[in-house]
Amino acid sequence: MTNDPIADFLTRIRNALLVGHDQITLPSSKTKVEIARVLKEQGYIAEFATAPSKEIPGDDLTVRLRYDDDRRPVLSGLKRISKPGRRVFVAKQDIPRVLGGMGTTIMSTSGGIMTGHEATKKGLGGEIWAEVW
Repeated sequence: MTNDPIADFLTRIRNALLVGHDQITLPSSKTKVEIARVLKEQGYIAEFATAPSKEIPGDDLTVRLRYDDDRRPVLSGLKRISKPGRRVFVAKQDIPRVLGGMGTTIMSTSGGIMTGHEATKKGLGGEIWAEVW
């Protein structure tokens, strides 16, 4: 049992990219599925799917990682911002831009889990979960 499932999810993706895996499988949760949805919409991963687990109760989340033609990962960095011991909340006007707008902020708002760009458009602030680039 992990204390920070979001950090665990991001670390598994980071480690799989470092060794060149095509996909990873991990225990699923609604939060992880929503983060995977945002990563797919932004083009950082190829696919994701959930399926019943064969080993433990619940579902498994399978994420297919994305590489370019030279087999370099499309996703070059992941950083957990808000942690269980230090939550980071921002107002709508204080949402950070990652790499001058080239990266993505993943955040939880009252309107659901979305990118920082979407939250700015909708005029929502919230908790910054991670930055990806």
